[in-house]
Amino acid sequence: MKILPLLFLFSLASSSAFPADPKTEHEESRHLAQAYLDQFYTLETEGSHLIQNKSNVPLDGKLREMQAFFGLTVTGRLDSNTLEIMKQPRCGTPDVGQYGYTLPGWRKHRITYRILNYTPDMENSDVEEAIQKALELWSKVAPLTFTRISKGNADIMVAFRTRVHGKCPRQFDGPLGVLGHAFPPGPGIGGDTHFDEDENWTKDSSGFNLFLVAAHEFGHSLGLSHSNDPSALMFPNYAFIDPSKSPLSQDDIKGIQAIYGSSSKVPAKPKRPTIPQACDPNLTFDAVTTFRREVVFFKDRHLWRIYYEVSEVEFELISSFWPSLPDDIQAAYENNRDETLIFKDANFWKINSYAILPGYPKSIYDLGFPRHTKKIDAALFNRITRKTYFFVEDKYWRYDEINQSMEKGYPRRIARLFPGIGLPVDAAFQYKRFFYFFSGTKQFEFNPVTRNITRVLKANSWFQCQKTLNSSPYNSFSQEKNSNSKSVQVISRKSFILLIYNITYLLTEIYR
Repeated sequence: MKILPLLFLFSLASSSAFPADPKTEHEESRHLAQAYLDQFYTLETEGSHLIQNKSNVPLDGKLREMQAFFGLTVTGRLDSNTLEIMKQPRCGTPDVGQYGYTLPGWRKHRITYRILNYTPDMENSDVEEAIQKALELWSKVAPLTFTRISKGNADIMVAFRTRVHGKCPRQFDGPLGVLGHAFPPGPGIGGDTHFDEDENWTKDSSGFNLFLVAAHEFGHSLGLSHSNDPSALMFPNYAFIDPSKSPLSQDDIKGIQAIYGSSSKVPAKPKRPTIPQACDPNLTFDAVTTFRREVVFFKDRHLWRIYYEVSEVEFELISSFWPSLPDDIQAAYENNRDETLIFKDANFWKINSYAILPGYPKSIYDLGFPRHTKKIDAALFNRITRKTYFFVEDKYWRYDEINQSMEKGYPRRIARLFPGIGLPVDAAFQYKRFFYFFSGTKQFEFNPVTRNITRVLKANSWFQCQKTLNSSPYNSFSQEKNSNSKSVQVISRKSFILLIYNITYLLTEIYR
């Protein structure tokens, strides 16, 4: 087991000592693209199932088809955006051929399933729960019932397999890449679902969430094809979604109901999205960032804006400022170049002033994150050190904004540098000499020099819902701004102390 890290270090040393040959890299990319297109975009039907056509088809034609499916700029050329999509973990079921259409489905509404084996990554009970809930997801929107059996042939046989497995016409490719595959309704292998045992299966976001992947694959087992809607569960590429929120989009529901009809469990009209209230004591935030002379708080489809010099709070739709940004933003921060970075899942956007820069969204992996990182919980830019902290679950990375690179030696435990703040970190930003961390309905004011929590506040204390003087961190700014000439000396004294703090902190960061 100790050999692997040495090999990894050697490969890093080798890559730095011997730069990759651009011609070799181009050839490898072309081979990757050809294999991808052969697997997902070049198919022939044989009977009720699919056989892969191994012949090399013209690359540009299939590239155009793939680019159109994923909503990319259709060029027929193997550009970086196309390659990035091809490298993302995904379902092994093809995007075209018989799978390019909604299939007839099962000729019955009572469907059986059987779990043939288990993954050692999870407790057996957790596997059973993930499979059951994934099937229930579809039974909530269609008149389907699923019964588990322990022996014999079931309509849906569930198994964890590796590489070439049994008589299955498809194979797995090791860690990452293809996560699972399923077959359409029918006799024999029809309906069966396989998961790649070489993946790290979990019930949370630390690996590949079995519930989400199973729910997607069972869509195929019930007759659904892949969707080109990135918000749909049946979109081929994996993206983590909070399991407590239904991952089904309207496109998914429309597709399954086109096969089996609607369920009496589905409400006649979808609930209208709730509008968050600024002074709700249970209010939480998705992301918080400074934005020029403002602080912006994101929640679902909305945002609040607070101006440094004005105590007034403005409430807007995100789309009223940035129509192309998604809802439910997960992290945001403003760097030292008058740029604001917005994160959702494995993508990020860069904003200068009020304009989204061309070429975005880009992948978070361009910033140096490992492939197993699927989303960023929060981000905080330190204006003194010019370093950005990225928070993911109970760990953090540090990014050097000057050198535009992720620093070595990360991730590290959040508790090591920021003891006492709540986890997970929902949002974070710097105001004056303090860091503010949001976790649920609480907010932690943190002194980065002394590395201790100075106050615990309500998450929405910035909105001055309380009438007491010190209920909001924002009040300290208002008090200084409106003070008389005598307090100007106090401000000068404070500025001097702040300067000493900043110098001390900067030296601490340099020699850490």
